[in-house]
Amino acid sequence: MKGELVRKKIRKINVNLDKCNGCRACELACSAFHAKPKYSSMNPARSRIRVVTDEINDEYVPIRATNYTKAACDGRRVYTVNDKKYSECSFCGSICPVRDLFKDPASGLPLKCDMCEDDPPQGEPLCVQACSLGALTYEEVEEMVEEEVKPDEVELGLKALTDKYGAQKLADTFARISQKE
Repeated sequence: MKGELVRKKIRKINVNLDKCNGCRACELACSAFHAKPKYSSMNPARSRIRVVTDEINDEYVPIRATNYTKAACDGRRVYTVNDKKYSECSFCGSICPVRDLFKDPASGLPLKCDMCEDDPPQGEPLCVQACSLGALTYEEVEEMVEEEVKPDEVELGLKALTDKYGAQKLADTFARISQKE
């Protein structure tokens, strides 16, 4: 659903590839922030940022999890960086059905970067704070955007489960759980 045009603060994480050395401190900080309970463990598989590495060519590209997409894209572009070819998927932040990147390892639910939103709010996301080389920088800009009505986390989770298992299996499971209570 579309809304009205509003002035909105846009939060961005910029990446300077020349400064990234592939240390993956950003992944560890993100996974610790999103652990349950918070900061209780570090599991890079639960991180909302991943560093795509090509150690032979000394290339490191931090990628943040973006939106969930129901189907795989049809983009088949190939990028050449320092004479090495990479598929378009290598640098994509979308969560899609054809790969397990940015999915919770236990539940399979999509993980999306939330800029480490917290109460009280932090100055900048933890991945940026953990990046000692300054490869990740944070900025806020104001832009005129069309505000969209977004589904909440429960709706996104149910949608992902419906896509994975089907509506009937989900309905049967809810009915079975409801009868036990």
